[in-house]
Amino acid sequence: MQSVSFVIMTDVHSKEIRSYNMSRIKSKDTKPEMLVRKFLHKNGFRYRLHVKNMPGKPDIVLPKYKTVIFIHGCFWHGHEGCKYYVVPKTRTEWWLSKIETNIRHDENATTLLKQNGWKVLAVWECEVKKNAIQDRLKAVIDTIIGLG
Repeated sequence: MQSVSFVIMTDVHSKEIRSYNMSRIKSKDTKPEMLVRKFLHKNGFRYRLHVKNMPGKPDIVLPKYKTVIFIHGCFWHGHEGCKYYVVPKTRTEWWLSKIETNIRHDENATTLLKQNGWKVLAVWECEVKKNAIQDRLKAVIDTIIGLG
């Protein structure tokens, strides 16, 4: 029981505020995902979203090019060396376990998709920030059409 009160005391937010903040985090239609989708559509690519019967339920599926794109949040998918991947100071073991599970899930989905002949791209949240977005999305298109 004491360890629970210790965790609450070390968090900068109350339990209610933390719960509210976590409830606002989306898994679909995130800002990075919307930026990539808008860019692809503007450049003539048509795609399907969140195909449930594919490994990892890819964010974007381009059937014509047999390509899938995962848009990864740097924190949630453990983007090593990224300033947006900061391990929380509270419940550290729990968070590291959760993030490691996400990484393993990503690796398994990528392996299965590649075994089935799909090209798999991952776009990180930090790659679609203002200073990097144009170069990264041009590289995505080059990869889709086979130039990259």
